[in-house]
Amino acid sequence: MARTRPGLDVPDLTGRLAVVTGANSGLGFGLTGRLARAGAEIVLAVRNLEKGAEAVRRIRAELPEARLDLRHLDLSSLASVAAFGAQLVAEGRPVDILINNAGIMAPPHRVLTEDGFELQFGTNYLGHFALTGHLLPLLRAAGAARVVSMSSLMSRLGTLDLANLHGERRYRSWIAYGRSKLALLVFARELHRRSTAAGWGLHSTAAHPGATVTNLQVTGATHGGRRIRLIALRNRLMYAVPVWQQVPTGILPALYAATSPQAESGGYYGPDGFAELGGGPAPARLPANLPDAADAARLWEISERLTGVHYPR
Repeated sequence: MARTRPGLDVPDLTGRLAVVTGANSGLGFGLTGRLARAGAEIVLAVRNLEKGAEAVRRIRAELPEARLDLRHLDLSSLASVAAFGAQLVAEGRPVDILINNAGIMAPPHRVLTEDGFELQFGTNYLGHFALTGHLLPLLRAAGAARVVSMSSLMSRLGTLDLANLHGERRYRSWIAYGRSKLALLVFARELHRRSTAAGWGLHSTAAHPGATVTNLQVTGATHGGRRIRLIALRNRLMYAVPVWQQVPTGILPALYAATSPQAESGGYYGPDGFAELGGGPAPARLPANLPDAADAARLWEISERLTGVHYPR
């Protein structure tokens, strides 16, 4: 079946509040700029406040009136996620858009978070699962909030072995990354199902950026300060292949999911080009390894137990 490429006209977002994780660079930075240009107020949720401040400066250099609020959030720490959520809930401002974007990609060795989770699964998936749960009262208060979870084409490599979510038996960096992004896709779909069943009023989607050049190709592979020169050389050779696109194009599927009236809750969006590597936003193909409904429900229950964040029944 041929895929239909939807249009992308970002509506006026004046008066809306968006939270973007990983907003200081890459896709998060690009999305923050586009949402701010449409009039939204943005909470930039970042791990490194110095880099976040530089991102704010760069955006305001082009958009002096941009309404930007820089906050600290380390998704690899459940305590940091809880503190961030508590701060926003105490302020009481409804959240209209949440973009679960931040992540780390394919560190060469297995590393654990302070909570004992494999770093990619803990940061990319469990951190966002907990964050969304903490912000649920504010999302529900917005009336028709949108939650966009950033998956990846690499989700097709992941296997959601519920007995080996943290790669204890054997750590393979790209398989672990794919697992975390597959889990985030499952979360987006399960959040849609639960919101629909319970009347939470959320619009939950997933998106992926295809082959987009970001700092993820560097920060994960050089985690721990290793192989920096080798990775830089590898990336230069890799980017010479004409399938890679830049951030302004790579953000389009997530931007569509976050703002377009045509985007459907429960949907999955990616680029419309060859093998979904590049192009404008379009419905994406679900990976063949997508778990069934029973395993999606089991993953949700495991995630609540691991994070201590429980959604309403």
